[in-house]
Amino acid sequence: MTDVKLFSGTATEYLSEKIADFHGQALGDITVNRFSDGEMHPVINESVRGSYVFFIQSTFAPADNLFELLLMIDAAKRASAGYITAVMPYYGYARQDRKDKPRVPISAKLVASLLKAAGVNRVMTMDFHADQIQGFFNIPVDHLKSEAIFMPYLKKQKLDNVIFASPDVGGVKRARTYAQHFEKNLVICDKYREKANEVAGMTVIGDVAGADVILVDDLIDTAGTLCKAADALIDKGAKSVRAIATHPVLSGPAYDRIEASQLKEVIVCDTLPLKKDVKKIKQLSTAKLFSRAIRNTYENRSISALFV
Repeated sequence: MTDVKLFSGTATEYLSEKIADFHGQALGDITVNRFSDGEMHPVINESVRGSYVFFIQSTFAPADNLFELLLMIDAAKRASAGYITAVMPYYGYARQDRKDKPRVPISAKLVASLLKAAGVNRVMTMDFHADQIQGFFNIPVDHLKSEAIFMPYLKKQKLDNVIFASPDVGGVKRARTYAQHFEKNLVICDKYREKANEVAGMTVIGDVAGADVILVDDLIDTAGTLCKAADALIDKGAKSVRAIATHPVLSGPAYDRIEASQLKEVIVCDTLPLKKDVKKIKQLSTAKLFSRAIRNTYENRSISALFV
């Protein structure tokens, strides 16, 4: 059988170690050296010739995390690795997935092109900001869904009179998946922005009086949208408001906003590390799901079967 090797980038060691534990093997030996000016120089300290190689790295800011992944892929390709998979729990730059105004990049497509140019054969990630990003690749993409993490957790909570909500119109499909699974109603928070990362207004479409509302989103950045949605839902008579979001980007004032908000709980995955310990934020692990997906990949078994 072909050797399977798991390597971690420096940004995601906290998650890679858990994935390796579930997979039942140690992480591969890799060193990322730096010159005095900060230039990176990854060295794979063991043979990968002919091996199935998995590089685990989320590509959140700074951009060094993405470039480090590209360099590790290039090193493995030049060392005659048999098959290279980039395991990217969080796919950075996914929010820039279209040209919505003149003279702007489609950054999500550029990242896909860079990965392919570096020599990757497959990409595994969780919850793209937009499903169509899969079409930016001409190689296989395993798109894992955080529903496999959140749905079992929500079932254990046994909340009364639950209603699911989308914090914006763009996330309706995501929230509807939960509403249909739990056979509950769906409401929409329609937001209006005057500029990026700043919500000017919020309107609730639907009845939430006396309900335990669960907001569903793919990521939380500054938490402005989420907190304004919670305020609007409480103003409309919601009994409580919780939120589930896959990727805890949580930049700028996000932690303070969540702590001071009317949100009762915010449940996120560990696709990115938390920078602060906030009582309202609960983090669920994706390690077991990624380890199973990795195993199914090299054993040529179904990935979609993990979500049935």
